[in-house]
Order: sequence, then structure tokens, then C-alpha cells
Amino acid sequence: MISLKIINEKDRVQSVASGEKEVCLVHTAAYETGDYISVELSETPKWLWIRLDDALQGNLVYVTENFSLPIPMGQKRVSYSPKAFYGDRHYLYAREAREDEIHAYRNLALNPHDQASETVRCYPHAHANVETRGEAVFAARNAIDGVIANLAHGEWPYESWGINRREDAWMEVDFGVDVIVEKVVLYTRADFPHDNYWVNGILTFSDGERMELAMEKSVKPHEFMVPKKVTRSVRLENLIKSQEESPFPALTQLEVYGYVKGD
Repeated sequence: MISLKIINEKDRVQSVASGEKEVCLVHTAAYETGDYISVELSETPKWLWIRLDDALQGNLVYVTENFSLPIPMGQKRVSYSPKAFYGDRHYLYAREAREDEIHAYRNLALNPHDQASETVRCYPHAHANVETRGEAVFAARNAIDGVIANLAHGEWPYESWGINRREDAWMEVDFGVDVIVEKVVLYTRADFPHDNYWVNGILTFSDGERMELAMEKSVKPHEFMVPKKVTRSVRLENLIKSQEESPFPALTQLEVYGYVKGD
């Protein structure tokens, strides 16, 4: 059983819909501060295909426990499309994922529904040791939301992972399960001359193996082939910026292509 609920800050259910393997919920009211979406399952862990707002891209997630998505308000809204979570009619959808979807070759890092959380229950999940000034437009989750616009910085669609000038900055994507990685793609932010860029970095896998990533000043994506590596996570670290004057290198998107490891 899958249930979708809209719950307010007093933990009162505003809307609810349930289905055995598939469910859609239409919520006909404007969201208010403190509202959140609750995704509840009768059995976990489970692979789901979710789309919790009609302005968000749907994607596969691995759910280990029931989870919630707070409705972004104020400063947190600016890293989403202005159409997301807006108005008084909202369409939400979730279903059990098919086996062919789970094990298909795809971007394993994609999750527009990711969020900063002390307790992670929905994967893939991005986190980092720094996010510029704690602002939503520079959060790690932005680098796996599927938006590749990299010619500016700031509000959607130019949200990115910002490192606040930290020389020891790192970002990690946890897939929740073992996956087989074959290719990594980096869209570095290219708002030149405001931005700098990285000339080198290290990709570290969950077993400690490391792979060097040489980069250049470019608007285009940087692609790196990986010889079929089994891993639970990937970490981008040891980032070396160029000698140009700007102190602001940043990452627009991290894509990790491969498939979920079978039993």
C-alpha cells in the first residue's frame, strides 16, 4: 500500500489518497507555511517512481522508511521552478517501480526530490561539507536535481552547489544500494568572469578507490568513463581551481550513469 498525504504544521491531514501499487493525489488548496508531503508505505524498503509536484521531474527513488517533503517556503523556494508548489491545485503521483526500470542504464544520481535531512530515508541523496552561506540556491541537492543551466548563478534554473571558497570542499552522492557505475558527467558552473573553474578533482568510491578528474574552462559537460565500478556512493573532492582571479568555482550538476547491482 502507498499513501500520499498533505499534512499541516499541526500534524492535521489536509488531503490523502492511497493505492495498492499506484496512487495519485489532487490537493485543491494553496500550501501554507509548515505544510509537508508524507509518503507512507506498508512495506519497506521499496523502489518507487515519484512525482510530488507537477512542476518537478519524476524519478526513481529507493525508500528505506516512510519519508516527508516539507513544502519549500521563502528563501528555500528560489532553488525550485516558480511554478513548483504554487497555486491552489496540485497533482502528486507515486507507484511501485518495475524491475526493468530499477535495473535500466540511467543517471543513478538524479533526484529532484532530494532534501537536506539529518535522517535520510529516500535515495539518491546528496550532501556536502559546505554550502555557501547555507543558502538554498547553493545546496548540494541542486547538483542532482536534473537542471543543467550553468551560464549564471543564483535562483532557479541557475541553482548550483557552492563551496563558499573552501579549499577542502567535498560533495557526496549516496545511492542507498550498491550500483555499478560506468560514466560520470560534471556540469561545472560557467558564469564567466564571475566564476572560476576546477582544473582537477578526485572521485572517491565507497571502497576508497579514487579516480582523477582533469577538467578545463568550459560550458560543456565533462565526461569521464569508469571501468564498471561497484559502489554505494561517489564523493567529489580534492578540487583544485584554476589560477584565474575569481574565487568562485561551483558545480551545476553531477550525473552518474550505470545501473543497480542485481541480487
